This record gives sequence, C-alpha cells and structure tokens, in this order.
Amino acid sequence: MDAQSRGRADEFDPADQWVLNPDTGDYELRLNNSGGDSAAASQAPEPRVPRRREAEDVRDTGGRREESARGGERGESVRDGSQRRGAGRDGQRPGTSPRGEVPEQRGRRSTGGARGKGGSGQAGTAGRRSRKAPKARRKKALLWTGGTMAFVLVGLSVGGYALYQHFNGNLNTVDVGGAGNKNVFDNDAPINILIIGTDKRTGKGNEGYGDKGSVGHADTNILFHVSEDRTNATALSIPRDMITDIPDCTTKQPDGSEKVIPGTPNVRFNQSLGQEGRNPGCTMETVKEITGLKVDHFMMVDFNAVKELSTAVGGVEICLAKPVKDPDSHLDLPAGEHRIQGEDALAFVRTRHSFGNHGDLDRIKIQQQFIASMIRQMQSDDTLTSPTKLYKLADAATKALTVDTGIGTGTKLASLAQELSKVNTKNITFTTVPVLDNPAEKIKATVILNEAKAEPLFAMMRDDTSLTEVKSKNKAAKSKQDALLKGPRANAADVRVDVYNGGEIGGAAQQTVVWLQNNKGVLKSTNKANAPAKTSKTTLEYAPNQADQARALADMMGLPSSAMKQGTTDAEGLQAMVLTLGADFKGAGIPIAAPAKAPEGVQQANAAKAECAK
Repeated sequence: MDAQSRGRADEFDPADQWVLNPDTGDYELRLNNSGGDSAAASQAPEPRVPRRREAEDVRDTGGRREESARGGERGESVRDGSQRRGAGRDGQRPGTSPRGEVPEQRGRRSTGGARGKGGSGQAGTAGRRSRKAPKARRKKALLWTGGTMAFVLVGLSVGGYALYQHFNGNLNTVDVGGAGNKNVFDNDAPINILIIGTDKRTGKGNEGYGDKGSVGHADTNILFHVSEDRTNATALSIPRDMITDIPDCTTKQPDGSEKVIPGTPNVRFNQSLGQEGRNPGCTMETVKEITGLKVDHFMMVDFNAVKELSTAVGGVEICLAKPVKDPDSHLDLPAGEHRIQGEDALAFVRTRHSFGNHGDLDRIKIQQQFIASMIRQMQSDDTLTSPTKLYKLADAATKALTVDTGIGTGTKLASLAQELSKVNTKNITFTTVPVLDNPAEKIKATVILNEAKAEPLFAMMRDDTSLTEVKSKNKAAKSKQDALLKGPRANAADVRVDVYNGGEIGGAAQQTVVWLQNNKGVLKSTNKANAPAKTSKTTLEYAPNQADQARALADMMGLPSSAMKQGTTDAEGLQAMVLTLGADFKGAGIPIAAPAKAPEGVQQANAAKAECAK
C-alpha cells in the first residue's frame, strides 16, 4: 500500500557529528556550525565534551604514534604522524575526519565496534583491548527494524535536532484513526505492535519477487506483545493463508474524509491489506477480531527492508542443517553457518520449498529464526559500540518503515523502542497461531484456526501471561493480589452481585445472570445491562466484608486475581458486589483466567537460542 505522507528533511552530512561523552558513556551529536550547515542543524546546541581529568596513554599497535593526554588536555585521535594535537588537516576540527567518516574514539574508553569482529577499525588494531559497553549505554541504544525482520530492540541514542529531523523525513505514515493508539506507550499497560511485511514490488532488483502489479498483501504478519512490566514479550506469527472473517474498517482518505470498507467473510488473512482499498488499520482490526487483543501500532515494510537492514547491521548469522539450492528464491548455500545480507537475506526469508514440508508454516519458522538472529546481532557489542553502524541502521530502518501516525516521528519511535529494549532476549518467545488444514479443500492450500489450542494461547496474551518463566518486577504486588483469592468461600445462595456488560458481546450480562442462577445457584444476581463504558478486562468490585462472596464468585467465573478489586470500607445492608464483564469475556461458563501454560503442541522458539534451519 502506498504511504499517505512522506517528507524529507534537509540533507546533512553525518560525518564528524559523534563524540563519546566519558561522563555518560553515550555518543553525543556535535554539530558543525559552519556556513555550510543547514538551518535545522544550527538550532541544535553543541554538546559539551568533558575534559579528561587524568593522564592516559594511547598505545599504537598499528604504526601510529603514541599520544598522551595530561592534566586538563583532551586526548585526540591521530590518524597519521602529520596531524597535530588541537588542529586537524585542512582546518578540520580536532577529532574529526576529512573523509566524512565517524571518527574512531581511542584511549581509555575504546569502542569495540571500531575494532572487533565486523567492526570498521584500521588494520593492525586487533590486539587492542576493548572495553565492554556499560549496561546503561546498552539499554539506551535504540533502533527500530520492521516487517519481515520484525521489530526493534536496539538502536541509536542521539542528540541534536537535525538528526531527528533527518529520520523524521525518512518515515512514511498512515493515519489509521481509531484502529490504533494515539499515545506512544502507556507505562501501566502492555504494548501490542503489528509487524506487516508486504509482497508489493518496490525498489531496484525486486521485480522477481511478489505478485506483479499487486498493491500489497499482508504477506508476513507478527503481533509483538510486550508485557506490562516489560519483563517478557511474545511474537505471534499469523499465517497469511489462514481463512478468517475480515471485519468492516474505517479508512482515512487523502482528502481527510473517512470511508468504511465493508468486511469480507471467509477469505485469506492476507486480503486484510491492500484489497478493496484496505489500509493497515484494517489488518489491525482483523487481528483484534481473531485474538481479542487491541493493536496499538503497526510497522510495515516491503522486500527492500530485509536487504537494506541486513546489510546495515553487517550481516545476519544463520545455520543450515543441509545444503539449499532453491530455484524459486535463488538461495544457494552449503550446509553450515553463514552470515548473509542483501539478496541472500531476502532469499532466505522467502524460501519455503527447501525446509520442512515446503509450506508457508515452515517458512514462518525460518523467518522467526532469522529475526531472532537479527535481534542478537543488534544487541551485540559489535553493533552497540559502533556509532557508524548504528547510524546506518537507524537511517535504513526509518527509510524502510511505514508506521501509524501515533509513532510517526523519530522521537516517538525512540520512546517506543526504549520501552521494548527493556525486554531481555531470553524472555522473547516466538510462536505461531495454531491452525488446521482447511477441511473444505481437497488440495490443501489454506488453513483454519485451531480453536481448541488458539483460544488458550490468545487468553494468555490477553492476560499478559508469559510463555517463558520470568521473574516479575512486581513480585510483592502480585503476591498481595493473589492472596485475595485465598480464604473461605460463601455459599452460592449467599452471593449477591450486580452484573454489567462492558465487553463486546451483546446481552452478555443477561446471559451471565441466567447461567449463574440456573447452573450455579446464585439467585441474588441481577442484570444491570450495559456498563457506562467499554472495558478490556473483567473486574469484580467488592467490600472487605464481602470477600468470601467474591472468592466464591471468582471460582464460578474463573476470574484471575487481577480481576479482584477490594474496596476499603465494608458494605452495608443488602449492598451487592459489582461484576463488570470486559472484552476478555467469551461466554457464560468459559473461564476468564488464562491458563498458566500454552496448550500441548503449540510451536515455540526462544529468541536467545540459535537454531539450524532444516
């Protein structure tokens, strides 16, 4: 789908912009305010470069002379013997390069990315010891990737108005209206981001991929769910060939008007984008319809993103359990480990006839392995300590991305990425929507939802339950909440409750009351119709002296401890508890609490673990 807006900031030369601040451990932007600077660049203040307070030696192991910074002097990088301290060649500022490169920072705070594996250091410096990037600096590194390679967990910590403007100019944005979240993130809520990779042919060399003339389908789809406490994340792949119902969706037109695109029942999921004028907001609504999860933001890319980002990061490591020679994707590699980028990277993620059962579900697993490797590469010291590599990644990523207007600036993306970067790689789990072969087909080309396994998995994500075992940051608070379910239970006949419907199912309050009275013996239950506002979670509000009633009702309804809202003052007389059904309510008699573990047989892969494609 074509982007609805695209701006360009003034071009600027990133050379000589970066300075390592020893006080913070961050690379900061130092703008050159000469006559050739853009107006945008001139608005940014020049960061202070602290003086080094102690003597230190820079030993030359590759033919360079030894420099010593003493007293109040600041040690400068010297590229050859003809350069003098304090003034560069041809009038360059100290520490900058006349060739338009980001200079190496030498001395006590050396950068591993300039000299280590995959770095850009000069020959002969391999023996020099590199300091490991401090934890604080690693956490501050922020960069979004997207689409077939998924999401950002590392990136660029920057300062300077001009650089932000440059990245803003790279981004494409689409207004999805009410389908998304206007806020970048909410500290008190999980984050759901839909990653969409389209099969639209754009960019040089992509004529042989995708459908000729296609406006773009939702070809690769990953719902990235980040937990409320940021300790874990689940990356849920949605098969493009899954048969589903696409709901009505409202799209913004170029003239600012709105148009409702009618829904289509019983079609492939990938038709939720591009077809009939549908934009990514329609894909977001389709995901919500399937999973019950509200999608906050989307990020969309095409084939170029895989090629450009894999190249910008210096290649992505993969492992093949057997040699592959695929005439369709043109991937031709022997068995073993490889570092791939560009065309080879795109061929790898598009190959399906060489792995598993040669189907799209096996290709999804290959893409998950590639994404996991990409995340590990981005979080490596080799990437995080290289300002040149980080700049290239940020530039390539923002050029490749189309996002919703809620995250449509470099600043907003950086804020969102900072939240995501809090998740440890070992607590990121890849999984795929459980499906079955379509029984209506003789030749199996599509799949349908496996309700028995999919619904418990969706419930875990809605309830923010991790697929990996993690230590909660709020363990004390969770223990206190869980304690609300411990204690005596009242008899059903003594339970008094008013039921409101704040969910998506019409008549849910009446349905629940009938079920409670006829199936559970809760005769003092009353239908109070619709709640004042819609709510995502079911809640039970009660007074301290109603705790035994609340625990009894929680058992009947299958309520999680998070649904229990105990007040501070006792109830008087015949006052009833208040049960408000949320979007997580799926029907009377269906437990609202999510299972603690995913159903048997649900595919899972850990982002921290390297696997060989086979």
